[in-house]
Amino acid sequence: MEDKGYVYIMASERNGTLYLGSAFDLAKRVWEHREGVVEGFTRKYGCKLLVWYEPHGSLESARQRERQMKEWKRVWKIREIEGLNPEWNDLYDAIAHP
Repeated sequence: MEDKGYVYIMASERNGTLYLGSAFDLAKRVWEHREGVVEGFTRKYGCKLLVWYEPHGSLESARQRERQMKEWKRVWKIREIEGLNPEWNDLYDAIAHP
């Protein structure tokens, strides 16, 4: 099944401010966050590092997961990040230039 949506977490730095979102075109959306082209939370708080993402079969499925995760405690989100990316590396290059 082809991925049609993504849930992702952007961070300002390791253990810094977190932003949770969903998107159809993950590379494009992360680029927008990194470049600050859209005014909002990620630009205000400097969330430019893609530290976690999860592919989904549909955008609606990704949005449903996003809504679920937004109810999570911060420590649960950090556990999710560190399960995939223990060093909190920026994953943008891996998705933008596979």
